[in-house]
Amino acid sequence: MWKFFIYSLIGIICFFVPITINGKSTILIDHIVQWITFLVNPILPYYVLLLIIIGALHPFINKKWNKSKTDIIFSLFKVLGVFIAFMIVFDFGPGFVLKESIGPFLYDKLAIPLSVLIPVGAILLTFLVGYGLLEFIGVIMRPVMKPIFKTPGKSAVDAVASFVGSYSIGLLITNKVYKNGGYTHKEAVIVATGFSTVSATFMIIVANTLGIIEHWNLYFWFTLAVTFIVTAITVQLPPIRFEKNTTYQNQPYKEEKRRNIPLLKESWLEAKLAVKNADSLIGNVRENLRDGVVMTIAILPSIMSIGFLGLIIAEYTPIIEYVSYIFYPFISIFPVQDVAILAQASTISIVEMLLPAAIAQTADLATRFIVAVMSVSAIIFFSSVVPVILSTEIKISVGKLVLIWFERVVLTLLITIPFALWLF
Repeated sequence: MWKFFIYSLIGIICFFVPITINGKSTILIDHIVQWITFLVNPILPYYVLLLIIIGALHPFINKKWNKSKTDIIFSLFKVLGVFIAFMIVFDFGPGFVLKESIGPFLYDKLAIPLSVLIPVGAILLTFLVGYGLLEFIGVIMRPVMKPIFKTPGKSAVDAVASFVGSYSIGLLITNKVYKNGGYTHKEAVIVATGFSTVSATFMIIVANTLGIIEHWNLYFWFTLAVTFIVTAITVQLPPIRFEKNTTYQNQPYKEEKRRNIPLLKESWLEAKLAVKNADSLIGNVRENLRDGVVMTIAILPSIMSIGFLGLIIAEYTPIIEYVSYIFYPFISIFPVQDVAILAQASTISIVEMLLPAAIAQTADLATRFIVAVMSVSAIIFFSSVVPVILSTEIKISVGKLVLIWFERVVLTLLITIPFALWLF
């Protein structure tokens, strides 16, 4: 069990303990990413371009590009991302593509950092999720899951896996449990739309872009709490409240088996089983790195196309501004300085979770903190999470996903705004 203590401690230090190096205080993973970025800076734009090309070709190579209308649309968007990336790297094309706040922003502030951060984060996540800590926390969380979130105790593992790993890992677990009869349709929808948020690695990018990385621990733990509070409320609201309680293909529902021992003993036993069944450190690192690279090539082309489209709409059309008025009644009840920025950032979060940070960079500290929390707690966005959910067996319409997004954004604003105004 030394692996449980030593590896978990290394993971906690990497992701949660601020360390000062050369006068800058941030978490260790951020220091590592900045160091790697500095070392290979001249070749990074071309490395990212290569990843984007591979990512765009991937659906056509594995023949998944035409499995559904959604797959076709997103595959074509990825191809568009290649053309946009080429124009930015080699500095040619229309002015609206090369405008500093659009194409170069997406490439330099989002695509390049993510191309380093996700693989590095995937490697270091081995220590945090590979040797029992996830299972230990999951069992301890069991008593609160059913009464608060209306899901079985095992969903706690999904929730923690998403937050420290990635939504794709979380959704993979959710889909597998649902197909095996471990979740009803309603439970699977709750887990998929309530817990499958972006990981800590994405949150680092958001915190850096918005200049709140010095408040990292406050930001991380507060966002974790808000995300779960919002999920506890949305399960009581339509459309989730009225989702079917049937299982996948009407198979028998697998009730959760509880050992007749104290909770702490059970969590320790689960941790021991996880360590016993764990692969070697090298094997786990290799597997996590592969998952990280696959996620990177899937995300980068989408950011460069769907993210680009979102910024173009925000910059050159009044659509985001007009739609953002739906959030004014909820924001205006508080003395917020940048109401328009916060409303527009909330609106554009449905396109891509990193775009609100682009809009709110110049806002005051309280607004930047609210936007950082909201962009994670909203969960639903079209550049990644929506297509991943639609590719699972958890059938839920796009209209319902949009409604859940709206509810989550409003609830997050109502919880976070007073806290941020009081704090900053």
